[in-house]
Amino acid sequence: MKIIRRPAVAGYFYTRDSKKLREEIVNLLADIPLHQGVGHIYGIVSPHAGYIYSGKTAAFGYGQLKGKSYSTVVVVAPSHREYFQGASIYDGDAYETPLGVVEVDKEKAAVIQKYSAPIIFSDSGHKGEHSLEVQLPFLQVVLGEFKLIPIVIGDQRRDFLFELANGLSEIVDDHTLFVASSDLSHFYSAEKAGKLDRRMEEGINDFDYERLLKDSEQGTLEACGAGPIISVMKGLADKGVNKSAVLHRCNSGDVSGDYSEVVGYLSAILYT
Repeated sequence: MKIIRRPAVAGYFYTRDSKKLREEIVNLLADIPLHQGVGHIYGIVSPHAGYIYSGKTAAFGYGQLKGKSYSTVVVVAPSHREYFQGASIYDGDAYETPLGVVEVDKEKAAVIQKYSAPIIFSDSGHKGEHSLEVQLPFLQVVLGEFKLIPIVIGDQRRDFLFELANGLSEIVDDHTLFVASSDLSHFYSAEKAGKLDRRMEEGINDFDYERLLKDSEQGTLEACGAGPIISVMKGLADKGVNKSAVLHRCNSGDVSGDYSEVVGYLSAILYT
């Protein structure tokens, strides 16, 4: 019997109705402009809040993938519910969403683990985590068929992030897409959030993961998925991918109308 990670936040972060979910994502993707001057897209940065808040921002990144094909997608996400050292690759056979089941690419996952000592095969960080799950319906709509490597980071210290990057770099090719899942600052005024989130935007645009790590350690930016972003950027940079572009940044106040305490969202592409 296959071990399948069932949807944990369907009906909460996004609708559990498969038809409505597909229609919503198609509508979000409908009017997304393509970023010009892009060769091949190797990665994206995407937010992971409820679709009502961050779905449109996510669509700016996923919209760049229309008509493209990848055999494997690596989603690297932060753990909000569990602390554990290093990072965890799901040890089951598949992830499920209302749009269907996505098989885990165990062959490529084993390569990552081989070159990343603190990376384990486990369900730690996967059981109720939303940050990875919410990326999957977008991927299913845009790409159709693909295999998945689901990775959740439990500890975002430098050593663990760079160890993970070593493993990621070993599977970089034109048929593999990397998704770094992250929201930005949480529950500041829109003015203060803008200052913190601008640091993330500038670091991504400059493809400077070392600056992002330093700013994160010093608290001059805040992002729950700073670690996934840094790991993915370093892994790609080690294979010569060094271009990036932030496509859209906003905050929850743009939907709720309340700018006193906001959460920031951003989407970006990593390309050659």
